[in-house]
Amino acid sequence: MRRIHVMAAVIKNPQGQILIAKRPDNAHQGGLWEFPGGKLESGESRFAALRRELQEELGIETLKARPLIDIRHDYTDKSVRLDVWLVEEFSGNAHGAEGQPTRWVRSAELEQFEFPAANQPIVAAAQLPEHYLITPDCDEQTMVRGLDQARAKGITLVQLRQTNLDPQEYDALAQRLTQHYGSDFKWLLKGDTPPALSNCGWHLTSAQLRRFWQVQSSTQGCSLQKPFNGFLAASCHSEEELGMAAALGADFVTLSPVQATRSHPGAEPLGWEQTERLITEANLPVYLLGGLQQAQCAQAFNIGAQGIAGISAFWPSDN
Repeated sequence: MRRIHVMAAVIKNPQGQILIAKRPDNAHQGGLWEFPGGKLESGESRFAALRRELQEELGIETLKARPLIDIRHDYTDKSVRLDVWLVEEFSGNAHGAEGQPTRWVRSAELEQFEFPAANQPIVAAAQLPEHYLITPDCDEQTMVRGLDQARAKGITLVQLRQTNLDPQEYDALAQRLTQHYGSDFKWLLKGDTPPALSNCGWHLTSAQLRRFWQVQSSTQGCSLQKPFNGFLAASCHSEEELGMAAALGADFVTLSPVQATRSHPGAEPLGWEQTERLITEANLPVYLLGGLQQAQCAQAFNIGAQGIAGISAFWPSDN
């Protein structure tokens, strides 16, 4: 079955709202909401196709855009590639130029709308930032000072990683920090069991990911269940683990190591070419990890990554 290449856009206005449009009832997946866009024509560049489609559908001129996520999805009647870009600057008044209903919504409201199955990873990518901070082992005072500085720089997604604490100490620290910072951060917690704190996600190690996969595959066959009802992330190092994370319903993953790191000197780096190939097969938001700095975000975007994760890339150097 030929795969149709579709350019789509997550369009943000200055208030941070996202534009969605409703598909005509007589169209494929009719009546559902979608991110605007259309087919890539023969001979067109990806950016040129995106600009043309948004001009035709919404009456806007795209001024600044970058790749966000690239999805391959097979319906029963067609196969599509959704080549999704983030549009942060445009001119004109966005409206349904072809008569389609449109709506500006906050990212948190996207869950209230029904999208085609292929759009679900796009919903996740639209809600995620480009940076994912992993905290270093440190005392609580240093932790708070570092998080204050990270917050001031716009960091909003944080994994609380503290390998020097036992589970009870870790849980107590997590409770104090989440209460202190309120909604300033979206937290991902570690541990052998799902977090008890509301509004906190769970980040699985690759060993945990494999364990859930093996248990469910042996007992449930192809009908796998998400091991946690909340926000779920997983650490991946291979194509096999990326497939496991997607099958178990992870909202995003980290992929590492892209480059050599001092923290894991024995790990073979994937390199950028192999990393790009793995992202292409992932079908969910991917943060790159391992020897990377903020300046390499653009390179990560260009190969389809959500952004960069790390400790040293985002943790204040004076801590």
